[in-house]
Amino acid sequence: MEGTPRPTASAAEAIDALDDLVATNLVGRQEFARILGLSVKDLVCLAHVLKAEGAPVTAGELAGRVHVTTGAVTGILNRLERGGFVVRRPDPADRRRVRVTAVPAAAERVQAAYGPYYTLLTELCTEYSPDEIAVLTDWLTRAGALVRTYLEESC
Repeated sequence: MEGTPRPTASAAEAIDALDDLVATNLVGRQEFARILGLSVKDLVCLAHVLKAEGAPVTAGELAGRVHVTTGAVTGILNRLERGGFVVRRPDPADRRRVRVTAVPAAAERVQAAYGPYYTLLTELCTEYSPDEIAVLTDWLTRAGALVRTYLEESC
């Protein structure tokens, strides 16, 4: 796919396209969460736990990830645990701290919901060169970090 012509776009057009993607993705996440019997914040926490690939995640890390208090994350963890997605265990070094790991079947349940969507995104990626994918990944990674920093500092 080297040298595939792309339409020109301004920064304002790119931001407008991003706004549309984020809004549409939010609706999609609401639907994926509904399918799994979760809220969107529950789903974001579950995704963070799954991404840790078996390494325990603390309740505090999850609270920071979804921008809620540690008290609110307790309700999220209650729902995830009742739904059979995660288990909580006390941290052996600090019994006040909770460590969260995914139940093995949780990834399969999420994959069943997200799989067709990710297949479509993967197919879309084949239309871009490795260099273009690298630029997209760099931009999305940096934009994500910018949003997290903005939320921490401004909200």
